[in-house]
Amino acid sequence: QVQLVESGGGLVQAGGSLRLSCAASRGTFSSYAMGWFRQAPGKEREFVAGIRWSGGRRYYADSVKGRFTISRDNAKNTVYLQMNSLKPDDTAVYYCAASSGPLPLSDAEYDYWGQGTQVTVSS
Repeated sequence: QVQLVESGGGLVQAGGSLRLSCAASRGTFSSYAMGWFRQAPGKEREFVAGIRWSGGRRYYADSVKGRFTISRDNAKNTVYLQMNSLKPDDTAVYYCAASSGPLPLSDAEYDYWGQGTQVTVSS
């Protein structure tokens, strides 16, 4: 069973940057596709970005394309989300998740979840 711990959230002004990290323990990290999701107050959880086990394919939600970059370091069992040009609409709890599927976009297809890290973007 994979355990995931996110870090790197915080308060930032609009236009600023943050880098989220998600460290995995147990299981075989390199065999999982990894995704980042977020949930804002009163809204459903939504897909943000995903990366295949090899890092060779990545997918982004339209709302973050060109601003966010997902990457992974299988030697460190860690996946990252670099967030640039942040907007107040990016304010949410961000979760990382692991899937045994190729690169699912639906949260229902992810097997393991972290506890989340808060990102707040002030205007």
